[in-house]
Amino acid sequence: MRLQKFMADAGVASRRKCEELIKQGDVTVNGEIATLGISVVPTDDIRLNGKKLCLAEKHVVIMLNKPRGVVSTASDPQGRRTTQEYFANLEYRVYNIGRLDIDSEGLLLFTNDGELANRLTHPSHEVSKTYRLLVQGKLSASSIEKLKKGVMLDDGLTSPAKVFGVKEAGENGENTSLFISIHEGRNRQVRRMMDAVGHNTLRLRRVAVGELRLNALRAGEWRYLTDKEIELL
Repeated sequence: MRLQKFMADAGVASRRKCEELIKQGDVTVNGEIATLGISVVPTDDIRLNGKKLCLAEKHVVIMLNKPRGVVSTASDPQGRRTTQEYFANLEYRVYNIGRLDIDSEGLLLFTNDGELANRLTHPSHEVSKTYRLLVQGKLSASSIEKLKKGVMLDDGLTSPAKVFGVKEAGENGENTSLFISIHEGRNRQVRRMMDAVGHNTLRLRRVAVGELRLNALRAGEWRYLTDKEIELL
């Protein structure tokens, strides 16, 4: 198998991140600095920064309800709380599938299954992600239509979004709550989409990935997915 796939299956990170580690010269195979694209077998001596890698004995998928104020990284130079802190005592090394920015909350998946992570993050598979938003101001029908058709951002036109459950919010109905579902994964995409139609996002919570729902899981809590739930992904 390709080295980056082996590393992903060993629970290092997503395949894309593993490719970056190889390019940086952080990986050796049988004592030699590895190059991107080489093939390996499980009996090879494969190391990341000197630490030997082995394939995970069991693949797991975990759902975390990420609170606001927590960053979706393994470590943070600013000393902020990270999602990896929730899994410090876990026997498996897991990494997050996608991200939620520090101001966002909700459903975030973690796994040591590199193949599953690749399927869920690759745009061609169009796995939907659904968010519940509270935005500033009243969302007009024309703005909703723009979101449904796709809006122009600085990195290009977005794919059409599904918008539903729109209703007034706040004591005087001065804000709007809504659900929005997209299948792309650009940086802070939903917030930028709302900015593009003139609305600042006050709160953003991811409530579903595909058919998988956050439901009653409290902020900061996590659980393993069942085999049936993994099949839904």
